[in-house]
Amino acid sequence: MTFIYLIIIPLLVGLWAQMKVKSTYNKYVKVPSRGRISGREAAVAVMESAGIYDVEIVQCRGTLTDHYDPKNKRLALSQDNYRGTSLAALGVAAHEAGHAIQHKEAYAPLNLRMALVPITSFASQLLPIYFMGSIFLLGGRSGLFITIGIFAYLVLTVFQLVTLPVEFDASKRAKKQLVGLGIIDQDELTGVNKTLDAAAYTYVAAFVSSLGWLLYLLASRR
Repeated sequence: MTFIYLIIIPLLVGLWAQMKVKSTYNKYVKVPSRGRISGREAAVAVMESAGIYDVEIVQCRGTLTDHYDPKNKRLALSQDNYRGTSLAALGVAAHEAGHAIQHKEAYAPLNLRMALVPITSFASQLLPIYFMGSIFLLGGRSGLFITIGIFAYLVLTVFQLVTLPVEFDASKRAKKQLVGLGIIDQDELTGVNKTLDAAAYTYVAAFVSSLGWLLYLLASRR
């Protein structure tokens, strides 16, 4: 039962969150904004309103692959969001621009997440070692291998926890700026809200999943 509650249920929640964000995005990417402003133009406007002129905006491949790279000051938007004028495109673009504003203002949770990236990358590389040890080696559920698993999921859980305020704050900034700058009308905000709220579910699901694995391993340790 412990496995079901801590692993299976969070897994199902994560799958639901992924389907939710895709279905919501696919719906609102087909709804054009009245102003016909592209995602790229919206990102520029949001950043310039905060005095940011040194962030490069580029187009990247894929769907919902949008991200802000603080190290290189680069904002990457997928094609539908870079060129598109939909409510989904504007929401996603403004959200990523919100991260650029966080970076400029030295937003503490973003700085902490950036500092955690190296150790989080290392922890992610340890997970295959834990799973291979658990599956193929005698005693893999105890001793060294379970310690590796606990360490990896502890780091991932902390990283996912820190990510939550970073993402929620970026979405809050995006919604405020889109209306405040006149990029969308107040009644268009519903589509933006639903798109960004659906995306937020995936971050919550990722945290719950990491926490579930951590608690499960701690309970399983002998």
